[in-house]
Amino acid sequence: MTRTLKWIVVALVAALGSAVAASAQDGFRGSECLAMAQAPLRATPVSLRRAVSAEQVLITYRGHSTYTIETPGGVMVATDYSGSYDTGRTPDVVTMNRAHSTHYTLAPDPAITHVLHGWGENGQAANVRLRVGDLLIRNVPTDIRRFRFDDGSGGMIKDGNSIFIFEVAGLCIGHLGHLHTTLDDSHIAAIGRLDIVMVPIDGSYTLSLEGMSDITRRLRASVVLPMHRFMTPLEDFVQRIGGSFAIDQRSERSLRISRDTLPGTPTVIILKGV
Repeated sequence: MTRTLKWIVVALVAALGSAVAASAQDGFRGSECLAMAQAPLRATPVSLRRAVSAEQVLITYRGHSTYTIETPGGVMVATDYSGSYDTGRTPDVVTMNRAHSTHYTLAPDPAITHVLHGWGENGQAANVRLRVGDLLIRNVPTDIRRFRFDDGSGGMIKDGNSIFIFEVAGLCIGHLGHLHTTLDDSHIAAIGRLDIVMVPIDGSYTLSLEGMSDITRRLRASVVLPMHRFMTPLEDFVQRIGGSFAIDQRSERSLRISRDTLPGTPTVIILKGV
């Protein structure tokens, strides 16, 4: 090998090493849910689907907009975390949204390893791409309304909310956060495929029930988990979402689910406490 060629090889190896290090530091190795959503539809044999993922994810309703998601690898994430609800143990990851103090805390438990804000700094949108163990987390920013005690003179806070997407064990799980706006084609494309979606159904503080029902139908998830209900009768959301979803009201706060056990018919699962 000539000296020139040797130095070219050394340079290429160094560049590759830097790229791998940068990728590892970023923690994002690609989204299966985005890739599958953008790929052409094709049939998958039942036997192959069963072989891909038999691992269960544990989802528990904790209160308001907080669900915990526990992965087969033992990672726990808590959504719209304010510290007000018992999560059983200290989460490894928490997500927050800039709505009001029931959706975030500026003084989280220091034992939490990853605190993910759904809003950015200095006019920039949050850009979350994080892998923790067997869990991949990313976000899609949306605008939110200003509240009475926010700085400013009304109007919208650009990118103040994030739809967080959690990818684990072949499942794509979305949490809409404090959603105030309809979703356009660019949002839907950025979200990708969802198997499970957590949806606020208060009908006033977030989006109207009609608007939220339309978004829920458009996302086409197999499982819809309502949250952020306040005094809204569950029947109101059930009626508006129409006959395209089955209704499964449960007496437990937790749901164990895998790709194999997703319902064959799109289903609204109402856990205890919602």
